[in-house]
Amino acid sequence: MDTSLISSQTVELISRLTGQNLRKEDITPPVLFLAGLITVLLGVIHADGTVSAEETQRLRTTFTELIPANNNLRPLVMPMVKSVREQQVYKKLTALLALTACFSEEEKLLLISFGYQMSAADGTIDKREKEYLTIVANKLGIAGRFLTVLEASFSSQAISDTAALTELHSLLDPAQFQSLDSMFVRAASHIIGHLPAKPKHKTNQKQSVSSYQELKKFQLYRQQLDAVCGKLCLTLQDGSDRNVLSPTLAEEITKVSQRLQSPCFRVAVVGEFSKGKSTLLNALLGEEIQPVRDIPCSGNVTILKYGSQRRVICRYKNGREEEIPPAQYQEKASISEEAAYGSYADEEIAKSEIAEIVFEHPDLELCRNGVEIIDSPGLNEQAERTLVTQQVLKTTDAVIFLTHAQNALTEKERELLLYLKKELNYGNNEGAGNIFMVVNFFDLLRREESRQQVRKRVETIVKSQNLIAGENRIHFISAQSALEAILEGNENDDYLKSFQGFTDSIEKFLTVERGAIALRQSAAGIKQIIDTGCEELNQWEEMLEGKLTVDQGDKQKIFEQMAEVSGREVKIRFLANELMEQSLEEAIESWHKWAEGLGQRLGSKSHRWTSGHNHIWSQNKLIKDYSNQFVLDMTKEIEDWASQKVKAILQQNVAVLNNQINEDIYAIRLEFQNFDKQLSSNLVSQFNNLAIAGDLGGIGIGGSGIASSISDIGGPGGYLGGLGLGGLVAAGLLFGGVGIIPIILGALAAGGGGAFGLGMLDVDGIHNQIKEKVCELGFEKFGESAESIFEKVQERVIAVFNDRADANSDAMSKAISLWENLLEQQEKRDRQNQAECESQKVWLADKRRELEQVKNQIETILNQSDR
Repeated sequence: MDTSLISSQTVELISRLTGQNLRKEDITPPVLFLAGLITVLLGVIHADGTVSAEETQRLRTTFTELIPANNNLRPLVMPMVKSVREQQVYKKLTALLALTACFSEEEKLLLISFGYQMSAADGTIDKREKEYLTIVANKLGIAGRFLTVLEASFSSQAISDTAALTELHSLLDPAQFQSLDSMFVRAASHIIGHLPAKPKHKTNQKQSVSSYQELKKFQLYRQQLDAVCGKLCLTLQDGSDRNVLSPTLAEEITKVSQRLQSPCFRVAVVGEFSKGKSTLLNALLGEEIQPVRDIPCSGNVTILKYGSQRRVICRYKNGREEEIPPAQYQEKASISEEAAYGSYADEEIAKSEIAEIVFEHPDLELCRNGVEIIDSPGLNEQAERTLVTQQVLKTTDAVIFLTHAQNALTEKERELLLYLKKELNYGNNEGAGNIFMVVNFFDLLRREESRQQVRKRVETIVKSQNLIAGENRIHFISAQSALEAILEGNENDDYLKSFQGFTDSIEKFLTVERGAIALRQSAAGIKQIIDTGCEELNQWEEMLEGKLTVDQGDKQKIFEQMAEVSGREVKIRFLANELMEQSLEEAIESWHKWAEGLGQRLGSKSHRWTSGHNHIWSQNKLIKDYSNQFVLDMTKEIEDWASQKVKAILQQNVAVLNNQINEDIYAIRLEFQNFDKQLSSNLVSQFNNLAIAGDLGGIGIGGSGIASSISDIGGPGGYLGGLGLGGLVAAGLLFGGVGIIPIILGALAAGGGGAFGLGMLDVDGIHNQIKEKVCELGFEKFGESAESIFEKVQERVIAVFNDRADANSDAMSKAISLWENLLEQQEKRDRQNQAECESQKVWLADKRRELEQVKNQIETILNQSDR
C-alpha cells in the first residue's frame, strides 16, 4: 500500500467517517482498509434491498475475527459502519475509489474477496449482489477470472480454472501482507482458509538441499587430526610414565583433542518477526520442523543440532533441564496466537521460564555435518535486540539476516544490521565478513522491474553503509518455494537453485574461512607440543650421554626457583584481589555520579523519539515505540558509561597487574636462560613452546609477556567490549519480571492514558505528554532494577581480574612442570647403569620417530584439506 497516494479527498472522507479531525499522516493502512472493507460489505448487504440476519451476523463476525478486542481499531468499527450506512458511501463509487487509490492489486483482491463471502452469507449469491461486486471489481481493475473463482469458492461449486485458483492463492498469500499490519495477515489467512486447496504437483522422493560435500570433507579432516592427537597422547603419556616427558604435554594435547571433538559450527538466523525465519530453517533442514504461522511465531531461542536420536530438551532459566516429547516441540517453541494477535508477544517472552530449547535429530543433513542452527525470537522491538542478540552471537560463526523483498531493509532493519556489524567486529567499522543477507519472498515480486529495483536497493544500502564484507554474501530467495521443491523432489525449480547457491556460500564460508583456519590453528598447537616433547627428549639424550648433569647445587637452586614461582603466583593473586576491590570502589563512585543526571539526560533525548503510529487508533503501538526508545537510550547510556568510565578504571588497574605479571614472567625467563647457559639445556624454548601450545599468546616471546595473551579491555573478546554492559539494561528492564513495556502500557491505561489525544488538537503536546509519562514510569522501573544491574557490572569487573590471575597461574604451573621434569630426568639417570642407558637410547630413537611420523601425518592432512 502506497500511502503517499492518499489525496485530500481521502483525508476528508476518512475524517468524516471517523468523526475525527485528521491529517494525512494520521491515515494508516489498517484504517484505510477498514473503511474500504466496511463500504464494500455494506454495499453487498444493501444491494438486494434487504438486510438478513445472516448478513448482520456475518458483518459482526468479520470484524471480530479481524480485529482483536484490545486493538485500538475496534472502537472505530461501529462509528464507521454507522457513517457509511447513513451517508450511503457504498453507492458512491468515486468515494470507494478514493479509499482504495493507494491499494495494491493484492489488497484490492482481498477487499473484494470479503464481498463475495458476505454475498454468500445467507446461502446463495443474489444476482444483484453479484452485479454490485462485478461493477466494483471492474472499477478496481480486478480480472474476471478471479471473480469466477471467488464466486465458486463461496458457493461450493467446482472450479475449472485451476491456474486462476493457483494464482489467487499466490496473490492472497498472507506473506504478501506481513509488511503492513497483522490485520492484513489475518484477513488473507481467513480468505485462503475458505478457498479450495491449490493444485499440487505430483511429489517425488524428498531431496536434500545440498550434499554438503565440503562440510563432510572438513569433518573427515577434523576426525583425522583428532586421531593424530590420540596417537600422540599415547606417546607423550609413555614418556611421562617413564619420567622423561613432562605430564603437561599429555594434558595439553588432551585439551586440543577436546576442542577437535566439539566441531560444531554455529549459524544464527536473525531478523524481525514475519520475515520467514522458520520457513528458511525448514528449507535448510529439508524438513518441516520449525513451527510456521502467518503471525509472529518464535518465542524462545531454539537450537537445532545433530543427535543419535530424535529428542527435545528444554533448558530453563533456573538451570533445570527437561526432556519433552518431540510432538510438544512446536508448541514450546512458539508464542501463543493470542499473544501474537494481541501485540503482547514481548510480554509473553518476558514471562517465559525457558532459556532455550534444543532439538536433536539424526537425519538432518546440515546438522549431521557439524552445523548447529540457532533460531532467535523475531526482533521487531528495539529493546529486545540487545539481550537476544547477545545470546545468539556469543559463539556464532555466521549470521543469516532475513529481510522481506516487498519491504527490504527498513530503517529498523538497517539499525539492527549496524548493531550486528558492530558486535561481530568488536566495535570496528569494517564490514562484517560473517553476515549473510537473505532477501526472502522474492517470488512475490511479480515484475522483473520490481526485482531489479529491490536488488539495487539492497546492494546500494549494504555498500554505502559498509555493512557486509566478503563475496557472495547477498542472496535473493523464496524459502517457501525452495522448501516445496525440496519436499516434492523438484530439482529443476529455479528457486531451489537460488537457495542452493545460498547454502553453497554458507558452506564455503564455514569450511574455508572458519574450518580451515581452525584446523590450522589446532595443527599448529599440536606441532608446538611435539616441538616441546622433542626438546625434552633432546634434554634426556644429553643426560644419557653425560653432556648435561644437574648436580646437588643445581638441584637446590631449582627447588628455590620452584618455591619462588609458587610465591609469585600467590603474590599475583593477592595483587589481583586488591586491584579488583579498588576497581569496584571506583566503579561504585562513578556509577552514583553518572546516575545523578540520568533522568535529565533521558528527558532531553526523549524529544528525538519518533513513531510511525497514530495517537488515536494506534496508541498502544505508539507507546510501545516510545518505551522501546527509552530502553534503547538507557542501554546507550550504560554502554557509554561502561566504555568510558569503567573501561578507564579497569585499564589503569589492570595495567598495574599486567606490569607485575610481565616482571614475573621476565624473571622466570631469565632464570631459565641462566640454567640453559650453565647446563646447555633448552628450558626457555620449552617454556615458550608450552605457552604457545596452551594458547597463552607466546609468553616470553619478544618480551610481550602474559599481557598479550589476554585481550585488551573493550577489544575483541574483552569483557566490556561490544555488547558489554548495555545488554544488562535490556535484561533488567525488558526481561525482568513482566518487563517495562507491559508495565508502562498498563499504567497508562489505568491512569486514563488510553484517552490521550481523543479530545485535544495539539498533537505535539499529546506526544510530549506520552513521552513524559513513559520516561517517568521507565525511570521508576530502572530504579527497581539498578541494584541487580550493577551487580552484573561487579561480576564483569571481578571476572576481568580473575581471568588474568588464572592465566598467570597456568603460566606458573607450566614453569614449575619444566623444573620438575628436569629433576625427574636427572634422578632417573642417576639410578640407571650403562645397559639401561643404552636401552633408553633405543627407546628415545623410537619416540623421536613416532613424533616425526605424527608431524608428517599432520602435514598430509593439511595438504589434503587445502586441495
